[in-house]
Amino acid sequence: MKKRRILATIMTAAMFATTLGSCGNSSGGSNGSANNGNGSGSGSGKKSDVQELTWMFWDDLDATEDLISLGYKETIERFNKDNDGKYHVKPITTNLEEYYNKLNALVAAGDTPDVFIVSPGPQLTDYVEPGVAAPLDDYLNKDGWKDTFAGDAVFTQQTYDGKIYAVPLNTAAACCFYNTEMFEKAGAKVPTNWDEMIETCDKLQSAGYTPISISAGTAWCLSMVAGYLCEAEGVDLAKLADGSASWEDGKLESAASKLVELSKYFQKTAAGDTNDVATANFYNEEAAILIQGSWVIAQINGSNPDFESKCGVFQFPGVDRIIAKSDSLCMSSTSKNPDGAAALIKYFTDDTAQKYTAEKGGKIPVTNVDYDPSVAPKQLSYVMDVFKGAKGTFGFYNESLPTTETGAHFDDTMVAVFLGDMKPSEAAKDMEDYYKANCRK
Repeated sequence: MKKRRILATIMTAAMFATTLGSCGNSSGGSNGSANNGNGSGSGSGKKSDVQELTWMFWDDLDATEDLISLGYKETIERFNKDNDGKYHVKPITTNLEEYYNKLNALVAAGDTPDVFIVSPGPQLTDYVEPGVAAPLDDYLNKDGWKDTFAGDAVFTQQTYDGKIYAVPLNTAAACCFYNTEMFEKAGAKVPTNWDEMIETCDKLQSAGYTPISISAGTAWCLSMVAGYLCEAEGVDLAKLADGSASWEDGKLESAASKLVELSKYFQKTAAGDTNDVATANFYNEEAAILIQGSWVIAQINGSNPDFESKCGVFQFPGVDRIIAKSDSLCMSSTSKNPDGAAALIKYFTDDTAQKYTAEKGGKIPVTNVDYDPSVAPKQLSYVMDVFKGAKGTFGFYNESLPTTETGAHFDDTMVAVFLGDMKPSEAAKDMEDYYKANCRK
C-alpha cells in the first residue's frame, strides 16, 4: 500500500510536466553554467559522440552567492572540461521550495534527470521504492571509491535492503548562529538551557535588537525549531510510529507551547519570510540569532564575508543531541548513460570537491580528505565543537516521520500553532488523529 501511495504521489506531478518547459530557475529558464549544446566544442570527439547528462539541483548556479552551490558549479565545469568530447553535463536548476514538485513532474513525464539531489529519509524513499533511483553499489565498489569515505556509517540513511541508493556529499548540523557583537552589547550570554534562552532573548530585545530571525514562510525552518523542542521534551518518534506512545501524552503540547513562547522574539515578518530572507536578516545584522543548518555558513560568508568575524555558533539549548543531515546524489534507474552519471557523482566526492566543501563552504566532508582548518570558515570549527559535545544526532522531523506526507503535515501543524490558528493541545490531537488514520496498521 505504501509503495502504491508513493507512486501515486509522483504521478500526480504529471499535470505540471507540460508547463515545465526546460524546468528552469525562478525566472523560468534552464540554468547551465557550461551549457553550449552537445559538447564543450574543442574536444577530440564529434558532437554526436558526446554523451549528454542532466543534473538537477535546488539553486540557481548562475545567480547564487552560496559558496556550496558555487562549488557544485565548479565541479560541473571541471567534469565537463576533463571529459571534453566524451560527456557533457547540463544542469537543471530551480529553487528549494519548488524542487521536489518539478523533479516529480520530470519523473512522471519519463524524463528523470540522470543525477539529482535528494534529502535522505522519506524523501529518498519516495524514489527508491518505485524504482526511480538506481543502486550504486557496483560503482562504489569499483576502484576503491567507497574506501575513500569516512566509514560505512555515512551511508546509513542512503541504504535500503543492503543496497546504497545515494551518495552523500557533506554533513551539516542545525545550530544557533549568533551575532557576537550584539550579544556583547546587550550583556547576553550563550544559553545552555530553556530558561537561559528566554533570558538571553529578553536581554537582546531590551537592548533594541530583534532576538531571532526565522522563516515560517518556509515551513521546515519553523519545524526544525519544533523538532528541537520535541527532543527536549523526550518525544520518541519510533514509539509514536508503532502506537506504543501517543502525540497526546503532553510532550508535543509542551513543545508547541514553548514554540509559541519563543515566537515572541521572532522578527515581525516571520510568518511570510522565506528561508533566504530570514537568513539575510541575520547576516545583514537585523537580528541577533539564526537557528539554521550549518549549510548556511556558505550562504552567510558568500553574501557578507565581513560578517564571519562576528558570527558565533552554539548548540540549541536544552538538548543533548543535534539535528544532522547529508545532501545526497541519486542516479536515475532509466539513465541512458549510467557510467557517465556515476562518474559525475564521483567528481562530487573527490579530493578537490571535498576540500572545497570544508575550506570554502564550511561543511563537514564525508570522505577522508585532508583539508586545511586554518583556511576553512571559522564557523566550521564552531560547528565541529558542537558535534564533539553532542551525545548523538537525529534527523529533521519532516525527514524522520513515516512518510513525506506525514512530515509535511507536521510542518504545517507547527506553522498553524505559530500563527495562532491551532492551540498546542489541538496540534497534539491533530497529529495523533493523523497517525491513527495514516501511519499505523
